[in-house]
Formats: sequence, C-alpha cells, structure tokens
Amino acid sequence: MKEPKVKKVVRKIFEPSDVQINGNRPWDIRIHNHNFYERVLSGGSLALGESYMDGWWDCESLDQFFERILEDKLDKKIKVNTKQFLWAMLKAKILNAQKKSKAYIIGERHYDIGNNLFFVMLDKGLNYSCGYWEKAKTLDKAQEDKLDLICRKIGLRSGMKVLDIGCGWGGFAKYAAEKYGANIHGITVSREQVKCAKKFCQGLDVKIELKDYRELKEKFDCIVSIGMFEHVGCGNYRTFMKVVHQCLKADGLFLLHTIAGNNSVNSTDPWINKYIFPNSMLPSAKQITSATEGLFVLEDWHSFGQYYDKTLMAWYNNFIENWTKIKDEYDERFYRMWTYYLLSCAGSFRASRNRLWQIVLSKKGIKGGYRCRGQLFA
Repeated sequence: MKEPKVKKVVRKIFEPSDVQINGNRPWDIRIHNHNFYERVLSGGSLALGESYMDGWWDCESLDQFFERILEDKLDKKIKVNTKQFLWAMLKAKILNAQKKSKAYIIGERHYDIGNNLFFVMLDKGLNYSCGYWEKAKTLDKAQEDKLDLICRKIGLRSGMKVLDIGCGWGGFAKYAAEKYGANIHGITVSREQVKCAKKFCQGLDVKIELKDYRELKEKFDCIVSIGMFEHVGCGNYRTFMKVVHQCLKADGLFLLHTIAGNNSVNSTDPWINKYIFPNSMLPSAKQITSATEGLFVLEDWHSFGQYYDKTLMAWYNNFIENWTKIKDEYDERFYRMWTYYLLSCAGSFRASRNRLWQIVLSKKGIKGGYRCRGQLFA
C-alpha cells in the first residue's frame, strides 16, 4: 500500500532526529490514530502535545524522544499556526498577560491543582525547582544542598530578615529559618501554597502571604526568588527589578534562581502555555542584564541546567510510583498531560535548549569581591 503523503512528510521531518514512526527503539513513536499526521503538521507543538494527551500516539521514552527532536530543532521546522503566533506576540507586547490584575492566574491554574499531587512528586522539603546534584545521590539531598547553597551565597546569618518572592510551599523559608535562624517573609500568588506553607513552617520565624510582588514595600537584608521569575513576563522584568531594588537594604544581596532560554523571547511554547504554565516565558541573559542595568551590580552567575534533567526525572519517577495514591483526584488525560510535561522538559534540558541560572546581585558592589560563605565562589 502506498504511504500517505502526510505520513511521508512527518516521517521525513523526524528522520534527521533519528526518530522512526512505529519503530522499536525507546525514543521511536507509535501511532494509534492516522489523523495524527495532518493534525501535527497543521498544529505544530500544541497539536503534538494534545494528540498525546488524547492517546493518538505513544513513546516508551518521551524524554529521549524530546532530547533528539529538540537537539535537531525540529520544533522550528514544523509549520507554525500564524494566528496563534501573532496572538502570543500581541499579548506580550500590548496586553501584558502578566500584569498585576492577572498575577493570580498561574496560581489558580497550576499551583492550586492539588497539594497532594506535589506532595507525592516533590522531595520532603517541598521544593519545586532545580536541585543541586554536585554531590547528592537523592532528590532530598539535592534539594537540601540547593537550599544551603543559596543561604551561603547570600551570606545568611541568624536574625537576618529575608524576603522570598514566590515562596512555594515554604521549602526555603523552613530551611533558612531552622538551619540559619533567619526571619523569612514569603509571598506567593497561590492560595493552596499559602495554606501549606503556613502549616509547614508553623512555630518558626516565618511569615507567608498571598501577595503579588508589586505590592511589596518593606526593606529586607536579603532577597531571594527561586523559580518564580519565569512568570514575570518580559514586559515586567524591569518593574520586578525595581521592586527588588526598592525592598533591598543598601548592603544586601539578591539571589535570582530561574530557568532561562538561550534566546530572547516574548512568549512560551503554546502547549506549555495552555496546559502547564499560562502566561509564562523564559528570560534570556540579555533580558535579565537589561532589566538590572543601573540598579544592580552583577556579583556571580552560576549555571547548572544539567541538574534540572535529573530533578525532572526524579519528579517523574515519584509521580508514576505514587499515581495510585492520587488517581481518584484526576483522570487519564491529566496523567498523560503531566507525564508529557515532566519528560518533555527533561528532554529539553538534556538537549541544552533550557538553562538554569543562579544570579547574585548587589546594589553597589562588594568591596574586596564577592565571596560565598568566606570562600571565593567560581
């Protein structure tokens, strides 16, 4: 039987990535619905993700599949939905999808979808950001090492007043208060995170609030933002930095921990935007430095995106191993969506399409140079 034209086109697109249709290797895809080809050709990455959620295709190892196609930049080769692309551009440049009145959307649509999901997926410290696997062998240790690294980078000492912008479920707040005796003020736009973080940090010198960063007025000895900047939006990067500058004491340090991209963008992948992180986007080095220029002095820039691959795979393993504990709260389509999210992101970091940076900034520079807990940090 002659191969349908649309199937032939898709097969040719996948060939440079060494991905076969209905092949037998872990990264090959198996098609269950022949409408898949036309759907993906016309709908790009959004259609690829939605067709997976609908069960139209499967892959034994999605992370390996995405590693291959993203290294080959296949996502740039598939036809882009022009209307969808222009709408994303319009939202970023004119409508400002991350403005203050819309700040709580990400909390409602992602972080509030069920604490039990995150409890079974994350480490015991409830950290939803990249772990530091330099010496760690387990997710718990990698996250603890990450938190301690942050504390050392900002020179944390007992009694210091620290602002945590995007405090999540209270992971950093609890660690910094217990281990270093710091006074932590955490803010988040997620109601579920507020409830959890207050309970998680009960009895400690920790204050948790449901608040947007643009409402902040107080002064702090140090400020950290761990995995929140991805929700700020390019139209608000400068505003964010001005708020941090205003709230940071003259001799304080600001640590920004963020996923980033290799190129400057004003939107995100349409599937990620629709199903996982609405109104999100990844900053570039250029966008970050432009936003900080005239406000901060760059003290340190640490890149360890290779560890996000390991972190995401650990989350995925926890998710599938504990699915039976939470499956009554979700459906099969959610299971496929969450699997696709975690493994596609792991593949993206493995292919070096995404980065993870920890950036330390001061307001006026540090005499004698920046040191991480008494030692030069390279």
